Amino acid sequence: MALRHAVLAALLDGEFSGYQLAKAFDIGVANFWHALPQQLYAELARLEREGLVAGREVVQESRPNKRLFQVTEAGRAELEAFASAASKPSFIRDDLLVKVQSADRIGTEPVIAQLEERAAAADAKIELLGNLLRQLRGDEDEDEFLLRGERIGGYLTCLRGLSFEREHRDWCLRIAALLKERRTTHAER
Repeated sequence: MALRHAVLAALLDGEFSGYQLAKAFDIGVANFWHALPQQLYAELARLEREGLVAGREVVQESRPNKRLFQVTEAGRAELEAFASAASKPSFIRDDLLVKVQSADRIGTEPVIAQLEERAAAADAKIELLGNLLRQLRGDEDEDEFLLRGERIGGYLTCLRGLSFEREHRDWCLRIAALLKERRTTHAER
C-alpha cells in the first residue's frame, strides 16, 4: 500500500484541508498507517497533479487562505483498483523486538523500561480508540451499528487498532515481567 491510497480513502468522507487531513490521520488512520503532516501535504500535491484529487482555494479574512481537497472520479477509480488488487501479507518490523531478542546478552534494564513505556503508550491509545469507537457509533449498540451503520470502514479499522493495542500492551507487560523474574532467578544462582 502506498500513502496515496490511505489519503484517497480518508478523503472519501468529504472535502478536507491538509490540516484537517493530518488531524483525521492522527485520530483514525494512524492505527494502521503513519504519516507526518509534511508527507500528507506532499502527497496531496502529487495526487492533485495526477488528477486523483481536486483542490480549491478558500479565501479567509482573518487567517491565511486554505486549500480544500476532494477525491475525483479518477481518484475513486484508483482506490477501487487498489481495493481489487491482492493484499500483501502483514509483517512486523519493530526495533523493540530486536532489543528483546538480545536482552539476555546486553542487559535487561533498558529493555524492561522500554517495554513498560510501550505498554503505557498502548494503554493511552486503547483509551483514545475506545472513545473514538463510542463517538462513531453514538448511542447505538455495537452489533446494531455494524449491521445498520451508514459507514463502518473507519469503525472496523479502529476495532483492529484496538485489538492490536490490547495485544501489544499485554505482550509488553508479560515480557517485562518475565525479564524481571529471570533477572531475579539468575541473580540467585
